[in-house]
Parts: sequence; C-alpha cells; structure tokens
Amino acid sequence: MKLTGIELRVIEMPLVSPFRTSFGVQTVREAMLVRAVSEDGEGWGEGVAMSDPLYSSEYVEASVDMVTRFLAPALAQVADLDASKVAPALAKFKGHRMSKAAIELAILDAELRANGVPLSRELGAVRDRVDCGVSVGIMDSIPELLDAVGGYLDEGYVRIKLKIEPGWDIDPVRAVRERFGDEVLLQVDANTAYHRGDARHLARLDPFDLLLIEQPLDEEDIVGHAQLAEVMSTPICLDESIVSARAAADAIALGACSIVNIKPGRVGGYLEARRIHDVCVANDIPVWCGGMLETGIGRAANVALAALPGFTLPGDTSGSNRYYSGDITEPFVVENGTLPVPTGPGIGVTPDAAALSAVTTRTEWITF
Repeated sequence: MKLTGIELRVIEMPLVSPFRTSFGVQTVREAMLVRAVSEDGEGWGEGVAMSDPLYSSEYVEASVDMVTRFLAPALAQVADLDASKVAPALAKFKGHRMSKAAIELAILDAELRANGVPLSRELGAVRDRVDCGVSVGIMDSIPELLDAVGGYLDEGYVRIKLKIEPGWDIDPVRAVRERFGDEVLLQVDANTAYHRGDARHLARLDPFDLLLIEQPLDEEDIVGHAQLAEVMSTPICLDESIVSARAAADAIALGACSIVNIKPGRVGGYLEARRIHDVCVANDIPVWCGGMLETGIGRAANVALAALPGFTLPGDTSGSNRYYSGDITEPFVVENGTLPVPTGPGIGVTPDAAALSAVTTRTEWITF
C-alpha cells in the first residue's frame, strides 16, 4: 500500500454525564483521530490517550506530537507498507503505544477496505454479536449509584462494572448486591488505587461473588498482584499492567492474574491485542475487551476484537448513548444485551462528515 498522507484530527465530545474514576473526573472526551490516505482509499484510527496523563503516561497533545515528528516520518520510509509492518517500523521508539495503535488501525482499516475484508474476519472473529457490559463511575451517593445501575440493567446490559477507590468500595458493592441480587454479573475496577497493605480490606469483597477485581494495585506491581491473589478468592484481572503479549505471559506465569482485560490502545494495536488473546487462550485465561470511552470508530474495532473466541466475558462494549448524545458514526445500539459486529470492509463504519466537523478542534495534514 502506498500512503499519500495522514490527517490528524483532534476532537472534543461532551459526555452525557461526568465519568469519575479513582484518577479523576471526565466531562469531555478529547481524542486524536488518524485518517490514513492511500492511492486506493482511506482508513480511520482512534487514539485513546486522555487529555491528561492520568490513566497512563500518554496524553492527546503528546500523541499528536509523536505521530507528527516521529511515527509518520518513520512509516514514510517503509517500502510496500502494510499493517503488519507498522509495529516493527515503530519499535525503535520507546512506549507511546496508544499513538502507535491509532496509526496502525488507520493503516489496517485502509488496507482492509481496499481489499473488501472486514476487520472481524481479519482478526479471526467467531461471533456476529457480542455481549455488552457497562462501566459505572464513582457516584456522589449510593442512591445515585443504584439508580444508575438500575437504568443500565433496564437497558439490557448483561454485566455491571463498578469503579471503586478507597472509601468507595465495600458499601457500594454491598448495596448493588442487596438491591439487584446475586444473579447480576458484577465486577469492580480500582484503576491502581490500592496498595499491598490493603489486601485484607480488599478481601472483604470476596463474599459478594464478583466476576473479578480489575487492576487493584500499581501497574508495575506484578508481584503484589500475585500476593493479593493468594489472599483473595475474587479473581484478579489485570488491565494497565498488560502492555504486550510478553507482559501477559509473564503475569500469567507469576500467578498475578486469572483474567485479562485487553485494550488495543494500551497494548499498541489490534494485531498485538490478538497476540495477547492467543497467549491467554493457550493458558486457559479468559479475556474481555476494555473500553476507553471510544467514539464509533474505536467502538467498531473493539466489537470486532471482542468477537474472537477467547473473549468469553462481557466487555466494556456499551452502546454509543452510554457516553454521547450523538456519535460521529452511526450509533451502536444495544439490543437484548448485545451489539452487532460490523460486517462492512475494514472497521465497517465511516464518520459522518457533518458530525465530525462539529466536534473537530483542529486538523493537521502530513504529506508522504
């Protein structure tokens, strides 16, 4: 494939309600979109870095700078470029996996569109619909939380994930269990908010029969997670710690997790995400697809990934209206607790020009 250029587009989309986690509150989703233009067409990718380096060291402005100054020029030197060559060509640049994932997805989408192949088929999907879970942020009160959870259950979501932090953990989980019963698939996500010394406290979650507790400790504390797994009966799931297939293999070998959350942006792209899936399947470790408040571009690709055979747990593949009053693509709508896997070539969706223009704050064109 011969690229003629790459367009970077920064967008800002207001959330329908504030989304609070242990590391902060979001009211607006700022994101970098990548449009890869070739002689045969174009493709889209979405960066999942946040406005500030809170979830990870990456942030939107750094992604724009990284693609402009380093990643795009490096790819311009690659002969016969295709998606499989992106990661090797960019490997010399340390980190910045979210930036790499965005540009890889755009090139992969362009390549697959040109060949008429859906992303789901390219990755190895085995389902045409995926189960939908929803992530519920930290609330101001337990009654507010119960109202939110009840609303999502009424919408048909098959799994509820509660964000937790010290001071907002045992009581909200107990309240949800008491109100909605043991049959609700329930899990919690700490986003690294706890420390090794909190192990006995976190073990108080065990009686609530949770699917898992996600990333309770610092992302670098793999040994701590292995020790926590010996204290808790609730399965430990790693998120931020899993940055590659090798990291996944190491964490599994050390007993640091029994479930893995795969976020393509966090691991450098959908091709590496598939490798992590394969490692986990080989080790009988269930996986699920995490979310980063994606627009329809990233959501379409996540749904395709979530249709692979190892994704046996519902992911954060919620409908578009969970976060946005209007999406930049055709909205994803939950039906009977599931979302359809796009069947069109590439990611299977295309941004609406007017909707995209309305949320764009700036654009930049990089000529190849």
